[in-house]
Amino acid sequence: MRRLFLLSILSLTLFSGELYFTPFESQEALKKLLRWIDQAHSSIDVAIYTFTNHTIAKRLKNAAKRGVRIRIIVDEKQAFNRYSQVGYLAKYRNIALFTLQGKRLRSDEEYMGKMHLKLAIIDGKRLIFGSANWSYSAFKRNYELLYFIQDYSLAKKARKYFHRLLSRAKPY
Repeated sequence: MRRLFLLSILSLTLFSGELYFTPFESQEALKKLLRWIDQAHSSIDVAIYTFTNHTIAKRLKNAAKRGVRIRIIVDEKQAFNRYSQVGYLAKYRNIALFTLQGKRLRSDEEYMGKMHLKLAIIDGKRLIFGSANWSYSAFKRNYELLYFIQDYSLAKKARKYFHRLLSRAKPY
């Protein structure tokens, strides 16, 4: 397992991206995330398990006010968490919010899986992904990683996957 993780990290370094580990590089990772949101021109697509960070939410709001089209898919249970920023963003133009349930394991059971991604696609060419949710804990307490890369072909593949998720999601 450890070998697989190291090979995955090594393969990521073949691309010209930047890798940050929290909580050790939290400030740098958050600054980079906010800068990329601020630099967005046309679109930001996000699939995130939980979103409680108000600073990130305010930057998305400002991007929407500049005319950037924003779509966010959040795990259905997490969208209605009392700390979720989804409700805060729901009132702004250019922001479309969606929820997605996990899959049923069997037809007689509750939904057991989660929409557990941590992915952002900016302007169809920039990707942010890793283990970190957009939460205070991810940037302050947890051991997480965030990877930033500008690569059109990877972003195109990620957008295809995002659209598949979007086709299964419900409006917030």
